[in-house]
Amino acid sequence: MEWLTDTLAGFTAMSIWEYIAVVLAVAYLLLAIKENIWCWPVAFINTFIYTVLYWNGALVMESLLHFYYMVMAVVGWWMWRQGNKNAPSRITSWSMSKHLSVIAVTAIVSVVLGYVTKHYMSADLAYLDSFTTCFAVVTTYLVAKKVLENWLYWVVIDAASIYLYYLKGFYPTLVLFIFYTLMACWGYKRWYEEYEAKQGKSLATL
Repeated sequence: MEWLTDTLAGFTAMSIWEYIAVVLAVAYLLLAIKENIWCWPVAFINTFIYTVLYWNGALVMESLLHFYYMVMAVVGWWMWRQGNKNAPSRITSWSMSKHLSVIAVTAIVSVVLGYVTKHYMSADLAYLDSFTTCFAVVTTYLVAKKVLENWLYWVVIDAASIYLYYLKGFYPTLVLFIFYTLMACWGYKRWYEEYEAKQGKSLATL
């Protein structure tokens, strides 16, 4: 019951802008799953709000991360329109070897950043925070490229974030990320079916 009390207290403490940002975050996810290009303008507004909120709250790294999301919202819009071709892009699938390379490089970067933030910035849960941040940056690019497996990345990132927010006591955000994890599973299923239907072939050979 204490956990429930803390969760409800967290929700009542949220500002109107935080509620708007959460609603927009959910709207973005639903639109992205449906391959609706309007997910990117929604993401831009959502991340702009979070950028300002985190900056005002002295959460510099989170603010910078969401500023990156703002930039990627513009890039994502352009990529999904295939630049000047003004035609919808298609879902693609990467090989296992390519994903392993991406994972290996991102993991190394996250460990290095985790070490730096822990020993030189006294960051709390430095390695876990660095892991979720680094992979979120990479995976956002995969969404913009319409790489099918981005949803599998998000499942892992969101699950890790749930644990992170639990340890930090950010219960409203924790609830949101439980929803994100479930929706990422649905997103993968929907994009998988769309990929096979449009491409007329199975996933990339592993």
